Amino acid sequence: MKYISNALFAICISITAIAQEAPIKQTISSQPDPQKKLLIAEVACGECKFGMKGKSCELAIKMFGKPIFVDGTNLDDHGDAHAKEGLCNAVRLANVQGEILNNRFKATYFKLITPTTTPPTNKK
Repeated sequence: MKYISNALFAICISITAIAQEAPIKQTISSQPDPQKKLLIAEVACGECKFGMKGKSCELAIKMFGKPIFVDGTNLDDHGDAHAKEGLCNAVRLANVQGEILNNRFKATYFKLITPTTTPPTNKK
């Protein structure tokens, strides 16, 4: 009987430990999903550039004129946020895919668009 109670106790402790592990971080795809629409959106630090309330600098995206925070990627994934063209100092454009859940954008693809100094021309 003592063996069974010890075994049950060990199983309960193991299950509790597994349940308390950190959630698996959502990964961003390196390529857009051809089955989903690729959007171009304004992105920046929600607090510094979009005037959002938050605990600290956090990546946000402007969708339909309204800024919302982003899950799946963060400011540090896209260079120095406090550099001249960093996301705390400049609003940038990005190609994005994902969905809005619980007032947050769950990104599945996110790539900053490199600013160009000269627009493309259609020379023949």
